[in-house]
Amino acid sequence: MKNKLIVAALAVFSSGVAQADFLRFEAGAGMWQSTPSGTINYQTNSFDAVDNFGYKKETASYLWINLKHPIPVLPNVRVEYTAPKFDGSSETSINWNGQTYTAGAASELQVKQTDFALYYNLLDNTFWATLDLGLNVKLTNINFTLTGSSPDFNESANLPIPMLYARTRIQIPATDIGLEADVKYITFGDVTIYDARAKVDYTLSFVPVVQPAIEVGYRTQKFQFDTDSIDFTTNIEFTGIYAGLMLRF
Repeated sequence: MKNKLIVAALAVFSSGVAQADFLRFEAGAGMWQSTPSGTINYQTNSFDAVDNFGYKKETASYLWINLKHPIPVLPNVRVEYTAPKFDGSSETSINWNGQTYTAGAASELQVKQTDFALYYNLLDNTFWATLDLGLNVKLTNINFTLTGSSPDFNESANLPIPMLYARTRIQIPATDIGLEADVKYITFGDVTIYDARAKVDYTLSFVPVVQPAIEVGYRTQKFQFDTDSIDFTTNIEFTGIYAGLMLRF
């Protein structure tokens, strides 16, 4: 029994090394249809993103690249970009920053995000399973405007957000179908930020060299933060389905 366990362990290790012994590059782009919920706050006043500001489902583009290499001591790299934006008209009058904005005041919230994930493969298609763990920095530019009174309110901030990163993937044997999920997460004090996805993808493996693929999934983000760099705070979520195209090298 002991010898069998040793053989099995060596097989797992050898499989992982074999999979990591070459350079791999993936890239993707698509559209994310996200629905906002939650609040945008100023001092002690809290305003609902849907009921007060009239935000609704919007579509944002996304891009990502993923680089895996055979150098064990260096982390692999994943870079992503998306910028969900919501606009609407207030359903009621709003008292904001000492000004009264009457019903119909226009507002816009945009959250531009560039993610840099550095991670290691704990499993790399070992028995069809992949597990990545690492750290992610989400470079976030959040901008909020409210117009309809004089002066208009406009404020933005650049927030570098360190987060834990985890990704898992199952390649269904004898098919070109993969199931994948990943999450970026941090919480401390009154701050909780996460970005999570689950998807299924299908690769056209018969295409040589550069293999195209399609992906369909569900993504959810939460931004609950309070920072001295800006006067407003948020406790807001963006959720919805996404779909895109991929290339595997």
